[in-house]
Amino acid sequence: MQTVVDVKTMRESDAAAIRGGVPSRDLMYRAGVGVFQSYPWHGKTAIVCGSGNNAGDGYVLALLLHQAAIPCAILLLEERFSEDGLFYYTECKKCGIEILTCNEDTDFSSYAEIVDCLLGTGFRGVLSPRYAAVVARINQSGRPVIAVDINSGLNGDSGRAELCVRSSLTVSVGTYKSGHFLGDAKDMIGSLCNVDIGIPIRGKERFLLEAEDLLSVFAERKQNSHKGSYGYVSILGGCREYAGAVKLANLSASALRAGCGVVKLILPAFLEASVSPYLLESTLALLPDKEGHALFSPDALDRVLSGQKALAVGMGWGRSEENRKILQYVLQKFAFPVVIDADGLNTLAEMEPSILRKTSCRVILTPHPKEMERLCGIPVEQILDDPIRYAEEFAREYGVILLLKGPCTVVTNGEKTYLVSRGCAGMATAGSGDVLSGVLAGLLGYAEASPLTVAAGAYLAGRAGELAEQESNAFSMTAGDTVKQLPRALSEILSAKNE
Repeated sequence: MQTVVDVKTMRESDAAAIRGGVPSRDLMYRAGVGVFQSYPWHGKTAIVCGSGNNAGDGYVLALLLHQAAIPCAILLLEERFSEDGLFYYTECKKCGIEILTCNEDTDFSSYAEIVDCLLGTGFRGVLSPRYAAVVARINQSGRPVIAVDINSGLNGDSGRAELCVRSSLTVSVGTYKSGHFLGDAKDMIGSLCNVDIGIPIRGKERFLLEAEDLLSVFAERKQNSHKGSYGYVSILGGCREYAGAVKLANLSASALRAGCGVVKLILPAFLEASVSPYLLESTLALLPDKEGHALFSPDALDRVLSGQKALAVGMGWGRSEENRKILQYVLQKFAFPVVIDADGLNTLAEMEPSILRKTSCRVILTPHPKEMERLCGIPVEQILDDPIRYAEEFAREYGVILLLKGPCTVVTNGEKTYLVSRGCAGMATAGSGDVLSGVLAGLLGYAEASPLTVAAGAYLAGRAGELAEQESNAFSMTAGDTVKQLPRALSEILSAKNE
């Protein structure tokens, strides 16, 4: 499990280390060493530098390359220096390292690779025209690009950028920052690694999940067990407008492939004939319906939800007043974990949010940013500027586990926060969210309703999506392809204990 922090926390931790007796110049040197050791340098290297400490890391790198007899040149965008940066820049001049001016006309064709030391994690907003022109030249160069700490122009907290350096490798310094994973980061960063330079973290930590972190969720199974040992779970959804028989069947299949014992698909009665042929291992339960939507019936809900370990609700549900009654009854009557997704979230947004504070069950919400906007009333653009903060605040205020979807998924109960950097562009297709809901329901049949379990579901579904894209492509894959890859993705997780 890797630590991830925001820029403010990293800055404060850095300052605390310096106050504790670690010279800032030493920290800069360690950063340069870390970058030097992270890449197989060859040919002449262009180190493109701005004016701050990020440039100072580049000067240290230049010294190390020079000492290793690897040719390099420092390309300065401006002759302004931080105190420590000036020290190492002066050392570079003493060594006779080539120093050039960098601008929009700089030709990078003679260099084997380019190092981005223009801007650090503190950058906010939009690049100035001068910096933007140089960034554009770097991106057009066709050369491998190594970004130091973070890609210049990429927001260190949100990962958003109007224009930023596109890297082959980004070498994070100290600790990963949230901007390495959120927003546009996956599209801008080729490979990512971190170098520890000895700065203890002071402040809020989030955690990037890796396969071995999930083994406690997927505990070894006993031979002396049966389907009831792993939970009876239900999935409630469907309506005339969103009948999608195969899509609904994928929901139940994903729950089973996530490991629960029995799945019950609960649908409006009129869908029975269309869905039944696709259900091979799941059971089907029916609710009374009218005009293609389920009717609220306490007796029917008590009957179909009796003895269940978990419920996912809202997928393909549509909008109706009856749905509000059903959701309110479920939240107040039953004690098992309830995953609310899709139209379940839209239904919840139309109700009084305070209902979440009065539930009998553990509530897991799985919104994408637009659904999050409906839930909390904060505009999407504002949420995307600080997704972790808004997810944590909402989860803490309403006592829920919140899974905020995106290129990097945020899972939090307001106190503990996990980032799941799994998934791919091919999952931007109808039904991918439904597959995730099915996986979560399946896990909650036998695992504790905790942020870690929910994050494990996001990891499992995301990795299965990546495998599906490898088998197909980002354009053609469907949610059903992700379901088929769940066993392989889970096998990878289980094999982590042997590595």
